[in-house]
Amino acid sequence: MSDVRQRVSSGSPLEPEIGFSRAVRKGAYVAVAGTAPIGDDGAAVAPGDVYAQTARCLDIAEAALKAAGASLDDVVRTRVMLTDVTSWKEAARAHGERFAEVRPVTTFVEVSRFIDPAWLVEVELDAVVD
Repeated sequence: MSDVRQRVSSGSPLEPEIGFSRAVRKGAYVAVAGTAPIGDDGAAVAPGDVYAQTARCLDIAEAALKAAGASLDDVVRTRVMLTDVTSWKEAARAHGERFAEVRPVTTFVEVSRFIDPAWLVEVELDAVVD
């Protein structure tokens, strides 16, 4: 197991501004930062659609996992943050489509807002690579 820190970028302009990485791998542990529903053009995807935004967050997070040598099968914890927790079932549907077999520990929480008011959800992942 390597003690080298591997950083993964998603290319978000917020990464250097804030000073964070999309994901970091150290040894077998991979952490994926709070991932927002940002499209390739830098704008929020699917305004008003919690399901589609959650799916986009998971797409970005999955790409970061792969870049760090991990996969969704390695995920042990997820955190789903919503601006309206009453929409949890929409986010859960997208989450369940990816994790029905993996079944990581998961927390859904309500937050007051995100950096971009069009974001309805952010997702964080933690993984352990065998």
